[in-house]
Amino acid sequence: MFSKLFRYATILGAIAGIAAMVVVMRRQGDKELPQAAVPPVPPAAKPFAHAVAATGILEALSENVAIGVPAPGLVMEVMVKVNDTIESGQPLFRIDDRELQAEKINQQALLEVARAELAVKEAFVEKAKRQLVRLESLGESQAISLEQLDAARDDMAIAEAQLAAARAQVSAAEAAVRRLDTLIGRLTMHAPRAGTVLQVNIRAGEYAATSPKVPALVIGDTGRLQVRADIDEQNATRIRPGQKAVATLKGDPRVSMPLEYIRVEPYIIPKVSLTGASTERVDTRVLQVMFALQKPADTPVYVGQQVDVLIEAPER
Repeated sequence: MFSKLFRYATILGAIAGIAAMVVVMRRQGDKELPQAAVPPVPPAAKPFAHAVAATGILEALSENVAIGVPAPGLVMEVMVKVNDTIESGQPLFRIDDRELQAEKINQQALLEVARAELAVKEAFVEKAKRQLVRLESLGESQAISLEQLDAARDDMAIAEAQLAAARAQVSAAEAAVRRLDTLIGRLTMHAPRAGTVLQVNIRAGEYAATSPKVPALVIGDTGRLQVRADIDEQNATRIRPGQKAVATLKGDPRVSMPLEYIRVEPYIIPKVSLTGASTERVDTRVLQVMFALQKPADTPVYVGQQVDVLIEAPER
């Protein structure tokens, strides 16, 4: 009898111990779970019943223009700074042209020599012309032989040929000077269009390369901006021309900007603008869609800023 009671008591004690452990673990788990907090920034309201989400980059409406150089060289002068408003054709910066300037001095000297030779040949032509006229006037009175008259005519033809060659030499020397002027002129970078200087990545004394990692200057028209939205290729079939879209600022979804469709760039490319989200893959390929937007009046936005884009699209 005692053994049965002891066995039952042991079993009941084990059950009670397990129950106590379960209660303690649940209470401990409840203490460790964080309380649901109110988000510091409320999420953006969904403007469409069915939409495609994308990440976009703000650009100048005419697209950002990266200014390159036609030849590598030392930067001598930078004529603009960030935020400057520039006109089409305005000088931006200048590369060292002293070697070409020295060559031009030499070529100008050769041009002067060619012009002097031309003056000599012109004098020979005038002399041969007077000699021929005199002999032809004497030939009527048979005071000279026919051989003398033919020789004078040959001298005149030779003098005219030499004059033509001298003129060609002058033209070639002038063309060489103009060529050097063109090469010197192309070492001063000019704005291809009006806009605003967005970046200056080159300074006087630095070396400008033809294939740099970053462009020397970036310009764009910031009066109106556009969004370059990256659409995951899995959603590319849901994109149609003329679809409505809305952009919101990252970190402040209260700033909502309606977008105007511009175009689809019909070539899917590897995504290069990564946001750092944990769901993002580096092998993602995207379709890029361009939208125009009007800058908000009360909130500053900047070229290169990331935005969240929602595009109205049919349900799958």
